[in-house]
Amino acid sequence: MEIEIPKVYEPEKVEDKLYDFWQKNSQFSSLPKDGQKPFTIVIPPPNVTGVLHMGHALNNTLQDIIIRFRRMQGCNALWVPGTDHGGIATQNVVEKLLLSEGTNRHKLGRDKFLERMWSWRKESGDTILNQLKKLGCSLDWSRTRFTMDEVCSKAVMTAFVELYNKGLIYRGKRLVNWCPRCQTALSDIEVEHEEEIGKLWHIKYEIKPQKPSKGKKAAAEKEHLVVATTRPETMLGDTAVAVNPKDKRYKKLVGRTILLPLTQREIPIVADEAVDATFGTGAVKVTPAHDPTDFDIAQRSKLPMIVVIDTKGAMTPEAGAKYAGLDRYAARKAVLEDLEAQGLLLETAQHPHSIGHCYRCDTVIEPLISEQWFLKVEDMSKRAMKAVTDGKLKFYPASWEKPYLLWLENLKDWCISRQIWWGHRIPVYYCKSEKGKDGKPCKPVASAVPLEKCPNCGGAVEQDPDVLDTWFSSALWPFSVFGWPNGKESQISDFKSQISDLSYYYPTSVLVTGHEILYLWVARMVQMGLEFMNNIPFSEVYIHGIVRDKSGKKMSKSLGNVIDPLGVMKKYGTDALRFSLSQSAAPGRDMQLSDDSFLGARNFANKMWNASRFVLMNLQSVFWEPGYMAIWPLELADTWILSEYRQLVKDVTSSLEKYDIDQAARLLYEFFWSKYCDWYIEIAKIRLNGQDDASKKVALSILIEVLGGFLRLMHPIMPFITEEIWQTLIKFLRSPSQIKSISIMTYKWPEFDEAKLEKDSLAKMQIIMDVVSAIRTIRSEMNVPPGKPIKVIFNVSEKDASSVLEAHQPYLKALAKLEEINIGSTVERPPQSATAVVRGVEIFVPLAGLIDLEKEIARLEKEIVNAEGEEKRCEQNLANEGFIKRAPAVEVERVRTRLKDARLKAERLKDNIKSLKN
Repeated sequence: MEIEIPKVYEPEKVEDKLYDFWQKNSQFSSLPKDGQKPFTIVIPPPNVTGVLHMGHALNNTLQDIIIRFRRMQGCNALWVPGTDHGGIATQNVVEKLLLSEGTNRHKLGRDKFLERMWSWRKESGDTILNQLKKLGCSLDWSRTRFTMDEVCSKAVMTAFVELYNKGLIYRGKRLVNWCPRCQTALSDIEVEHEEEIGKLWHIKYEIKPQKPSKGKKAAAEKEHLVVATTRPETMLGDTAVAVNPKDKRYKKLVGRTILLPLTQREIPIVADEAVDATFGTGAVKVTPAHDPTDFDIAQRSKLPMIVVIDTKGAMTPEAGAKYAGLDRYAARKAVLEDLEAQGLLLETAQHPHSIGHCYRCDTVIEPLISEQWFLKVEDMSKRAMKAVTDGKLKFYPASWEKPYLLWLENLKDWCISRQIWWGHRIPVYYCKSEKGKDGKPCKPVASAVPLEKCPNCGGAVEQDPDVLDTWFSSALWPFSVFGWPNGKESQISDFKSQISDLSYYYPTSVLVTGHEILYLWVARMVQMGLEFMNNIPFSEVYIHGIVRDKSGKKMSKSLGNVIDPLGVMKKYGTDALRFSLSQSAAPGRDMQLSDDSFLGARNFANKMWNASRFVLMNLQSVFWEPGYMAIWPLELADTWILSEYRQLVKDVTSSLEKYDIDQAARLLYEFFWSKYCDWYIEIAKIRLNGQDDASKKVALSILIEVLGGFLRLMHPIMPFITEEIWQTLIKFLRSPSQIKSISIMTYKWPEFDEAKLEKDSLAKMQIIMDVVSAIRTIRSEMNVPPGKPIKVIFNVSEKDASSVLEAHQPYLKALAKLEEINIGSTVERPPQSATAVVRGVEIFVPLAGLIDLEKEIARLEKEIVNAEGEEKRCEQNLANEGFIKRAPAVEVERVRTRLKDARLKAERLKDNIKSLKN
């Protein structure tokens, strides 16, 4: 069979072709099938504004590895694609476009603005999905969902109405996180806290004099209380000063009255356990309308609330005529100047503290009293916690269970309303009539379908202007994508089944996500799944870390260290990117990436291609057909590589099942490069170049058997190159009528057979490999030309090792370039010889006549100086506490390894010099 096999693997000529081939042949598709176990993943839907970044690449590579693995194991594997409407983020993008056109959403009006939003969504919203195709993601594209499509929107409206009718959704005035830029409320988990060095101002508050008792004079000096604050501008809204009830310094002052600086408004001194007596002076200003802790204190002490900052971040009239209209930061400056002028500003100190920022636009958040919609979560949280404590929901790694439980334990009601236009509009309708049928105002009505008239009096209605938090629809994602609340039919329009998608695919199997949305999304999905489906949405959560640069820094545009995955794919190939991500993806741990890792992965892909090409070219030159392996006796190298391969099947399968994807990648790399290529192919070359046809055919059988199995094991991680090689290899493995699957991705996953694992061959072959490696090291260190045949003497005390070396001299001679081998049990070390000891075997390589001894001794002495210099540098680094604390753990371990290697090398070289001198 003549087949043209390109000398070089060119990803750009292969990847699009293969992805089209998979799609054309419905290799990613899944339909409910009675009797076949489903394995389901729903994609964490990227925002429609998204462009593929390295975080997306990591998350979706890991999902694709898992789904391809389970598909090959025979599961009815489904990976559902889709996008999130993105709420604030998407609206911001379109608002910027409008601004560049000289207009804004308010000029357009709500309806016209939403038309523009949908137009943008149609033009640009699928960008990231198309990029996921470039990444090789085997998503069932016929099932693509969007959180604002008809199916998902129906689920959102239904869920809201059900929760509202249960009394779990309510409207109320509460202190919320407000973004002055986005002009909307945010939930606690949408606020990103950043540690900043700010200032702590100490301000003198005058205590109102007490009326003197009869017969006593009033105090001559005024009393003061010093209050420490990071936000002096909000003091204009103070309604109390609070101290800790256990603080003896202020016990007598509780109940007294303060004269608020700059306003002379009277406010009380109250006691509250929330006050930290060690912070500042131990006395804190209480501004209930602009601080969550102060809000709680006000609730307990029944204090009034004065709003002095508005939704745009400007001071209100309640702040006083002098400050009204000023930006909050301009007001801060003015307040401080006035305090200083009156001698009330006592001290200013540097102070590190956490500042909340909007997770979308990075504006500093302003806590404000606002009327919003809230979801009660106490009971839902208890059920979500029980799912973990009962062992029904598992985290990988398990260390993420604790923060998940801790967050749910302290969870407050969820603010679900947003003051924007893009999103699911809250389905609550208000009657415009002043009086209903009974003469009383009609109550608001929640309806999953649009209302034109009031169901009570028939009057005109007005819908609530707010939209739902983006994460509300995302929380329903695992079941909304399958048609809930209907769920009686398939979501594939041309497919009719007795089994509904919802009952077949829900609950899903695993969620793959980063830890940064553990609370924003994962916990919410568990709550909603239990609430509406009475079942958890997935049984396993695989948490991965974030991608950092080679120095361990988080990637950001401002630092200029962002690595573009699309650029990496173009330069090195998609499989190189996927392999780099895979081998670094330790569960829960952040990873460091650089061009070196991509280059190494591309080199590995080239190694796979070249080795496969070698096998395939030999198949064309030797008459061969399947079955030779079963009828001819196998050599040690044959049983060894087969046993190594079988062990690989066991270990890789186990690693993937436990989501140790990095371990699976390393095992595959080490097996293929260090065992299959470095050893078995080199041994096979001896036989293929020999005259024994039977031995040639057996060697080819083993080469093909192991290569085919390896390609299947590697396919989930590197799908393109494995498919390209497989499409050629399969023509030799089976006749066309025997090929049951047109693609490697639906070919059966290899199975481990304990009975076929020959541990004896593993031990014997290890002796040969260690001996050959030791001889090669001697050649390298003693500067013996690699192609020059040499003599070797083995002093072997163990009979088993001796018999292995005796029986496999052809391997030794070919692999170590030996012209003569002598084996004994009482051999003395020859003069002027280099030596090594491995597995009880003493190896002597006589060097007389091979090298110039004087020059070699001089060279080795220089090598020793270099090795000792490296040793000293490593020791200095490891003795540096700053290096140990600040350097990434990987780098510290790398230095420790270099130190160990340098010491061993120096010792070995000194021993060799000693031998040469003797």
